[in-house]
Amino acid sequence: MGNREDLMAGAKQCLFEKGYARSTARDIATASGVSLAAIGYHFGSKEALLNAALIEATEEWGTVLATVVARASEASEDPAERFVAVWDGVLATIAEHRGLWASQFEVMLQAERVPELREALAGIQKHGRLGLSALFQGLPEVPDTEEELSRGIFYQALLVGLAGQWLATPDLAPRGQDFLRGLELVGGSVLKPKAARKGAPADGPPWHGPTD
Repeated sequence: MGNREDLMAGAKQCLFEKGYARSTARDIATASGVSLAAIGYHFGSKEALLNAALIEATEEWGTVLATVVARASEASEDPAERFVAVWDGVLATIAEHRGLWASQFEVMLQAERVPELREALAGIQKHGRLGLSALFQGLPEVPDTEEELSRGIFYQALLVGLAGQWLATPDLAPRGQDFLRGLELVGGSVLKPKAARKGAPADGPPWHGPTD
């Protein structure tokens, strides 16, 4: 590897072991085996290097996630069983990449005070949502439409919520079956007419949970 690649590898190591705020330029240089001056030469600043490393690490995790989701989706012909298997697989990847997720949550908190970090996150937000929409539908990509963005927002909320709960209390983090049951309960109440929720018969067929 060249100096740039060494710096990226060292920055990822520091992110996962020390976190975003506690990683110094000297830490990164030491982990990379590259001089301090190389950080400025290749990236301009320590922050720019850490931002690039976090984005690249997230993309690498996305590749792992895609494999896990694809395998879980093939586990059963039943949509509900596939849904459970997929989210159990997602949880496993979060546990295996704890350092990445801890850094991401730290960065979210830092973004409020660091404009360049906030801009970097905003720049990848839309791309990430479309990517999640495609991933959970088993598609290589999806068009940039309001429908696909909404789908991606939903999956993003589930994903970030799952990661946050696992980081806080791993033993109490929800599993795929918990997500399925919650979706059935919430979807059933939200999608039914108000009168039906009070006991009156609903118009149309009942809601039976996820189908894709």
